[in-house]
Amino acid sequence: MTETATYKTIETSREEGLFTLTLNRPQLNILNMAMLGEISLAVKEAQASGCGLLVLRAKGKAFSAGADVGEHLPDKVQPMLASFHGAIKDLYSFKGISIACVHGSALGGGCELALAADLVLASAVAAFGQPEIKLGVIPPVAMVLLPVLCHARAAREIVLSGESVGAEDAKRLGLANQVFAAEEFEAKTQEYVGRFKAMSRSSLALAKKTMRRLHPVDFNDKLAAAEDAYLKELLATHDGTEGCKAFLEKRKPAWKHS
Repeated sequence: MTETATYKTIETSREEGLFTLTLNRPQLNILNMAMLGEISLAVKEAQASGCGLLVLRAKGKAFSAGADVGEHLPDKVQPMLASFHGAIKDLYSFKGISIACVHGSALGGGCELALAADLVLASAVAAFGQPEIKLGVIPPVAMVLLPVLCHARAAREIVLSGESVGAEDAKRLGLANQVFAAEEFEAKTQEYVGRFKAMSRSSLALAKKTMRRLHPVDFNDKLAAAEDAYLKELLATHDGTEGCKAFLEKRKPAWKHS
């Protein structure tokens, strides 16, 4: 029996140990504070339900084109980061196995949401990127997780260039586990998820817990340090807010390089 729930910006369903969370803010699934709050609630619901698998999907053209730029301005950025990092920490700490199914673009906060999952399945037309630097800001979650998932030089290039990588390059770098043809994506992801549904939930959870213990990331501490750099150092500069203002005003940024 499948149980479903509809929020304002996401949808959820639960059946046989599988909890599916679908982003539903077409077409780009821009992550604002309201949506992030719903994601946190849904992940907590998945944890409380005892489901061993959490699958993230999205409706629309993009998995998520990132966080709401308007909420990165000084009057909103602190609560916005708290909401975003809260949702990421909830996902990262999910005790079962989390799988992000990325069809379309996963950019900025959308890419970070995928990075926080245990496994990532990509459509051949998917793209991954952290374009924050082009707006003069930095991506705290990516700065913690990218060096863990791929080698240091690749992590630096993704963060410092702001350029996106396609699905095959994402797999080569370690950002995606599998790439499936766009026309087969739904069927292939269901088949992939089905492998885990047939396994012991408790054993999968223990395997994940043990790997985290043996290869610690110190995620919460490092994320707090990256968030601190954003709020106390980046926002103290002119350029730390200029890019977002320019984006919203549809003009080129006037960098002062300080």
